[in-house]
Amino acid sequence: MAAYVIADVSVHDAEQYKEYIVLAPVSIAQYGGRYLARGGAKESLEGTWQPTRLVILEFPTMARAKEWWSSPEYAPAKALRNKTASANLMLLDGYNPV
Repeated sequence: MAAYVIADVSVHDAEQYKEYIVLAPVSIAQYGGRYLARGGAKESLEGTWQPTRLVILEFPTMARAKEWWSSPEYAPAKALRNKTASANLMLLDGYNPV
């Protein structure tokens, strides 16, 4: 069953963050992931949540998403993201309509 990484990212150094934007997709693809949304236009429909930059990734399984998250391939990009931005990330199992 598919799993989703949902990230709310606040970029503090936009110039250096551009390097993360180049590095991250390579590791994501290596683990079967793909972008569903990546910092596009957004509109709040209800509540007070006002994310800065939203990203949604889809992976084949939750296990595969966890492998990517802790992988040596993603480590350099993750370090760069931690240096240039702050983020809240959530891993969500997909819906299985039995």
